[in-house]
Amino acid sequence: MSIQGLDEFAGWVEGLMRARGYDIDSPRGGGKSRIADEAGVHRAAVTRLLQRQSMPDLETMRRIAPLLGVSVRDMLIRSGRVTPEELPLAADLLPPGDWQPTMQDFARWLGVPDERMDVFVKVVTQFLDPEAEGGDVRATGESRRAAQD
Repeated sequence: MSIQGLDEFAGWVEGLMRARGYDIDSPRGGGKSRIADEAGVHRAAVTRLLQRQSMPDLETMRRIAPLLGVSVRDMLIRSGRVTPEELPLAADLLPPGDWQPTMQDFARWLGVPDERMDVFVKVVTQFLDPEAEGGDVRATGESRRAAQD
């Protein structure tokens, strides 16, 4: 990380600390110690950041972020450690609202091996739609053996 990047990140964190009422400006204000205590991190980690000496590690960011009212994702992006594309929001990963997953999709999500995919789909479909296999919902010996394979 560049000096300018560290300076920008530290300035952003300082603003958040001040906005949350931490007195980080006066030597005896206790703001640095208070945030360190509340976050469960070493005071030195807070001091090094505010003095632009070093970037906090992931665990320190994880503990400080909730106190500052921001997400760890925001801290990581602002710190320059990751880009928004490298750490997308969960909503960005969701399929379109009209998408209907198939039985094969569910099987993949559950880790069903490809060679057992057809058996999985057949068995699950019988539970969901009793009419799917000709209306007979009773498992025959042959279908039970196939399901066990």
